[in-house]
Amino acid sequence: MVLGAWLMSPASVPWSLLAYGVLGLVLLWQAGRLLHSLWWRPRRLELALRAQGLRGTRYRFLTGDLGEHGRLNREAWARPLPLRCHDIAPRVAPFLHNAVREHGSACFTWFGPTPKVTITDPDLAKDVLSNKFGHFEKPKFPTLTKLFSDSLANHEGEKWVKHRRILNPAFHLEKLKLMLPAFSACCEELVSKWMESLGSDGSYEVDVWPEMQILTGDVISRTAFGSSYLEGRRIFQLQAEQTERLLKCMQKIVIPGYMSLPTKNNRKMHQTKKETDSILRGLVDKRMQAMKEGECTKDDLLGLLLESNMRHTEEDGQSNHGLTIEEVIEECKLFYFAGMETTSVLLTWTILLLSMHPEWQDRAREEILGLFGKNKPEYEGLSRLKIVTMILYEVLRLYPPAVTFTRKTYKQMEIEGVTYPAGVIVELPVLLIHHDLNIWGSDAHEFKPDRFAEGISKASKNPGAFLPFGWGPRICIGQNFALLEAKMALCMILQCFKLELMPSYTHAPYSMVTLRPMHGAQIKLRAI
Repeated sequence: MVLGAWLMSPASVPWSLLAYGVLGLVLLWQAGRLLHSLWWRPRRLELALRAQGLRGTRYRFLTGDLGEHGRLNREAWARPLPLRCHDIAPRVAPFLHNAVREHGSACFTWFGPTPKVTITDPDLAKDVLSNKFGHFEKPKFPTLTKLFSDSLANHEGEKWVKHRRILNPAFHLEKLKLMLPAFSACCEELVSKWMESLGSDGSYEVDVWPEMQILTGDVISRTAFGSSYLEGRRIFQLQAEQTERLLKCMQKIVIPGYMSLPTKNNRKMHQTKKETDSILRGLVDKRMQAMKEGECTKDDLLGLLLESNMRHTEEDGQSNHGLTIEEVIEECKLFYFAGMETTSVLLTWTILLLSMHPEWQDRAREEILGLFGKNKPEYEGLSRLKIVTMILYEVLRLYPPAVTFTRKTYKQMEIEGVTYPAGVIVELPVLLIHHDLNIWGSDAHEFKPDRFAEGISKASKNPGAFLPFGWGPRICIGQNFALLEAKMALCMILQCFKLELMPSYTHAPYSMVTLRPMHGAQIKLRAI
């Protein structure tokens, strides 16, 4: 009996058995959490959404609809569109297009284990973006954000308010006017390069997609860092490389812990981030030191940002009311991606569509030559461009840079009688709204810039159906920058060249962060 009691006493149990027991409990607990987040919770959310009348796809364990999304993309992207076909949604977003057609204008699909509700009503989309129903968050992928740009676009609440308040002065129209010389200098260099490349017949064949990326990369380099724009070019290259690597991860980020694995792609992304941060820190430190020594603030984005940051810090008398060096660096990364990417895709599609529709190219050139002749465009003239503005709006409608906007419920919220639990992604498909026949008419898939002849509000049956830059408090801070740059570039190109579509051009728009031409944009330039 004494021996039996001794064997049953806790002191007699080997520590290794206790450790294994604790480890087993921990593993069971973690397995339970995973099972809950990857199966029971999605199934519960699916039942809740269906009970309220929403239709959608059925949840598949872990991956949701990612597999089907990828399959449909591969099939659609293998088939180019006919020339001058602007009904691009079935090719650009085949899964989204099919889901809405099969399940209705308000339906749900699955991004991994997270339900994604699609809302195609433009009024509801504006209400979501304006936070009419309460605050929505941007969907967060913390590891990806830190590797790319943890900036204004990702912040929420008071942090977003602080960053937006400090950034706003850099994008005031009066400040943008001061950047026009940088815009025209970059465009002049591009036009001169093309002129020097003309053949004996006065023509030059070129893929304008990489040319527009270089142009807008140079513009943002000059306007962000002034005389240091050559150093900025390296940042542009690194950001482009980082974007490509991040896209490779998008199908796998739903796998718990994937981004922490030491894969070749993940290691390279960390190296790229380190080099980008190092270059930017050097530029910011150099500029801050110059400001401390009494040098005048330069009228580039970095100078304006640092000046605004210093002013807010001095007014409040508290350093935490300004941005840290690390936060300034992250905002500079956003300058690069947003400033380069949006305008490069806008200019590329504009050049392609004007090549497909030469009658509008002629009208635009006539307006430009009437206002400026062969002289450099100036702000007052750019602000009076009516036909060019109509063309840019129509390109943004048919080929919006961002195909969708997304938000996420952080608590239970009600939208038009439907209650959405916390953790639901709300997808606002700009592309589908911009191509809706019920909103834009039977010619919605046609290139008709004159629909904007009386402005945006009268271009469609719904005044709020034009959303290329978003809506509400989080509308793109750089939209005026992008449009001003696009007008300058288009004017200087059309002053010198006639644009013709090359036979080698394949009409194949596809979405990779932004809406791009898959096989380039081959154009023949003819000097005029």
